[in-house]
Amino acid sequence: MIRDITLGQYYPVDSVLHRMDPRTKLFGTMVFIISLFLADSLWAYVLATAFLVFCIRMSKVPFSFMVRGLKAIVFLLLISVSFNLFLTDGEELFRLGFLKITREGLRIACFMGLRLIYLVIGSSIMTLTTTPNQLTDGLEKSLGVLKVVHVPVHEISMMMSIALRFIPILVEETDKIMKAQMARGADFESGNLIQKAKSMVPLLVPLFISAFRRATDLAMAMEARCYRGGEGRTKMKPLKYERRDRMAYLFYGVYMAGIIGMKVAL
Repeated sequence: MIRDITLGQYYPVDSVLHRMDPRTKLFGTMVFIISLFLADSLWAYVLATAFLVFCIRMSKVPFSFMVRGLKAIVFLLLISVSFNLFLTDGEELFRLGFLKITREGLRIACFMGLRLIYLVIGSSIMTLTTTPNQLTDGLEKSLGVLKVVHVPVHEISMMMSIALRFIPILVEETDKIMKAQMARGADFESGNLIQKAKSMVPLLVPLFISAFRRATDLAMAMEARCYRGGEGRTKMKPLKYERRDRMAYLFYGVYMAGIIGMKVAL
């Protein structure tokens, strides 16, 4: 399951989404996330599904690769769906002891499950099609208006990008440490919840040490290259909107109008 986390990874392939401006992809991700929280009907989720399928096809990233990332949230998904399924009042459909399933609970649980799944896949599309440098430049440009109030936009963008890109590195490191501990007789599977939590200590200690060591090495490498922040820095590849980006913004507008229209109509 550790290796199944796709958020933060980059999938190199030539596609329309890979060539798109990172600001366009960041805005599209934000629009999609907002639309999921606005959607409260079956037809709205049908439209969101069509939007997501279209983006996946345009990215040329294998769908099986994206679905792998869902394994990491199975536990969270089960908890969220179960709470909404059994603890929502309404028209009762089924009862087993003190547990009951209502029509309203079933509806909310289905929508909540779809929302979590779509959030993970939608966010993964952005990171799978955007390099770390593009992501940093896109964040800096998108938040550029905050420079007026003296917010260190470049530094914030750099930290967010590094944190996001450290996810697959830490996942790989966790997998290596876990295999090394298992070779020495560690057991991460058997026992109750408390025993499993205790068995994670031999894994977490070397993982934290490795993470701090990597952070120190990165800081020293940036110092050695005379990195002094974003003030006065130039770009090797300045961001510039193309025709495909303008078409994408129009597409986002039509999609969002459809979601809002369905919410108002229903």
